Amino acid sequence: MRRALFWFRRDLRLEDNCALYHCLKENDQVIPIFIFDQEILSGLPKQDKRVEFIWYCVQNIKKQLNEQGSDLVVNYGTALDVVELAKRFNVNAVYCNEDYEPSSINRDDNIKSALGQLKIAFYSYKDTVIFAKKEILTQQDEPYHVYTHYKNAWRKRLESADYLSYPSLKLLGNFERLDPAPMRALDHFGFVEAGIADAKISKATRHAEFLFEQFKAHKILLYKNDREFPSLNGTSFLSVHLRFGTISIRKIVRDVVRLSQALTGDQKESCEVWLNELIWRDFYFQILFNYPHVVTLPFKKQYIDFPWGDNPAGFEAWCNGQTGYPLVDAAMMQLNTLGFMHNRLRMVTASFLIKLMLIDYRLGERYFALKLLDFDLSANNGGWQWSASTGCDAQPFFRIFNPMTQSQKFDPMGIFIKKYLPVFADVPAKFLHAPWQYQAELLHYGIELGRDYPLPIVDYVHARKHALAVFEHFMMVKKSR
Repeated sequence: MRRALFWFRRDLRLEDNCALYHCLKENDQVIPIFIFDQEILSGLPKQDKRVEFIWYCVQNIKKQLNEQGSDLVVNYGTALDVVELAKRFNVNAVYCNEDYEPSSINRDDNIKSALGQLKIAFYSYKDTVIFAKKEILTQQDEPYHVYTHYKNAWRKRLESADYLSYPSLKLLGNFERLDPAPMRALDHFGFVEAGIADAKISKATRHAEFLFEQFKAHKILLYKNDREFPSLNGTSFLSVHLRFGTISIRKIVRDVVRLSQALTGDQKESCEVWLNELIWRDFYFQILFNYPHVVTLPFKKQYIDFPWGDNPAGFEAWCNGQTGYPLVDAAMMQLNTLGFMHNRLRMVTASFLIKLMLIDYRLGERYFALKLLDFDLSANNGGWQWSASTGCDAQPFFRIFNPMTQSQKFDPMGIFIKKYLPVFADVPAKFLHAPWQYQAELLHYGIELGRDYPLPIVDYVHARKHALAVFEHFMMVKKSR
């Protein structure tokens, strides 16, 4: 009789789970486990929306397994507990899905080695992405650095076999029968509830599927346009579910491809635009896997010695939504309140910090990593390096987002700004995009800049000129060497 452990990680679902399917199919008895890794959790604030989200996901899996006469073994310790659990349950193998972060790869190598000494096999499978590692390469067998070329190759290679479902739900009878153990409360792990409901995250077991069905029914048809406006409910809100694997990327791609094939015109184009966003995920995953130095260093190594400024007070103002630029501040308040930020605003706020304040992109990257409920190292790093012009296929250094024109174009009525900066609730939209230009008018609404809302911490025109001069000088010095 073959017995195995299945180790849940960033794949918190029973349905269409690649490694789980193989584990259940190839073994007679399967013991499912999850580990709250104290080496990761110890550095987090006690109110952390991600930990709370994971906790609820684990509870949901545990409940589903209890209904099958089994249970989820939940440990609070370290990843090496897998080895002890493998010995305790006397298994032949451990199964899990791949994780492409450098620290995770190192962790899995260590566990595989430790299990190997016990003659216990370690199997890992692709589940998080459609194409991983080195599956999409140039004609020179090198990883792609340019997204557009990667996207074209990705689409050319995609076949229905790449997004077939793994029917793991049909094999749930192979879970070992276990008496249910009570789920420990969050405070047992040193955390308290952080209010994920405020971030529009449901505790329901199938919330990801519900969101996706809603998105397919309407929002995806308008996505090309609506995605740009933070005041509209125009995006899928699936990023956190993709991050923690509560929905299968294969199901999403399968359904979107089929939907796109049935559409024409603008609706088809909107569908394709959203699929391109999913391809960005694969692109940044393969960058992280093939170029792990990006975790701490610029992808373009010539930027290693770039002269970033030292501005702790400015960085704190940016973090707290106190820059004096309403769209930037509203975006940061959304992040700090919900653990979420609209994608366009991620670019606007990053450009402001990096280009207008000349603050090291890694500081902003770390702050987003701390706050984002959907934080994914590959996408977060890729996005910040894109904004900093240090990454692969990054924007040129002279592209600097203008926070006023971004505000006028994508929040023209100030709906988003007013939602997160209630001080402006009664102020006409025309005064919101550059309020320092309308100080006398704002006084009629009881708002004094510098007292009720900050004056700008930088002058856009001057800051832009200074940034361009610094970048141009840096590039000139590099070329002369």
